[in-house]
Amino acid sequence: MTRQSTHGGSARTSRALPPNPRIDLPTLLVGAAAAFVLAFIYLPMVVVVVYSFNPDAVNVFPMRGFSLRWYRMLLEDEQLVSALRISLLVALGGTSIGLLLGVPGAIALARHEFPGKRLLERIVLLPLTLPGIVTGVAMLSFFPLIGVPVSLLAVLIGHGTFLIAITLTQVYARLRRLDPSLEEASADLGAPPLTTFFRVILPNIKTAIIGSALLSFTLSLDEIPVTFFLIAGDNTLPIQIWAMMRRGISPEVNAISTLVFAGSIGLILLGTALGGRDKE
Repeated sequence: MTRQSTHGGSARTSRALPPNPRIDLPTLLVGAAAAFVLAFIYLPMVVVVVYSFNPDAVNVFPMRGFSLRWYRMLLEDEQLVSALRISLLVALGGTSIGLLLGVPGAIALARHEFPGKRLLERIVLLPLTLPGIVTGVAMLSFFPLIGVPVSLLAVLIGHGTFLIAITLTQVYARLRRLDPSLEEASADLGAPPLTTFFRVILPNIKTAIIGSALLSFTLSLDEIPVTFFLIAGDNTLPIQIWAMMRRGISPEVNAISTLVFAGSIGLILLGTALGGRDKE
């Protein structure tokens, strides 16, 4: 009797097991192609990170040890530190411009009807779709006509221009998913528009705002074409790195590139996590 129950339990267990998954040839090919693309994109950055800890001034492999020498040297490099400070200030200013103009623009597009709305929804994407060189040349030609010289101010306005589009599109997409009846209920209860914004709209779009701000900051920090055409005597960090690389790749460049890469990845992952939580 014991053998029979054991055999019956084994039969039920075997029937409960899921079938073995089958991996066909197209799936393997797609997976291999994806792995190749990822390796092609990120393997050079891995090499940069590894060489940033090279104790020698020449990039050779295998390395003869591990050192933080170049990280200490970049902290002592006044030009690099100044360029990093300028980049952070421009990124913060450009992100602020994007938020101050992008969020009201998204609310206007999402909640109001006006002539030319459909056209504006498409035009607002132009700063994101146009090549940076075209945008830089256009701004370089236009800014002197309105009295804005080539300077850090011009760079700040140039960055703010395309960052507005980033903030507007992300917040607009979130507002499209927000039930308008919540705002109507707030108005029916006697709340003024400003109170409705801070008590109803803002809590529902805050993760989209934070995510767009983080993405805007990252893109501004890495921007080169627009900055190259509009900057004067000062240099942002990407321009300074580009100038240093004209003399060859040094471990100091590898070190600052590693820091920028790590910071950019961190901000993008944080923005993606907030955006994913916003969709739940």
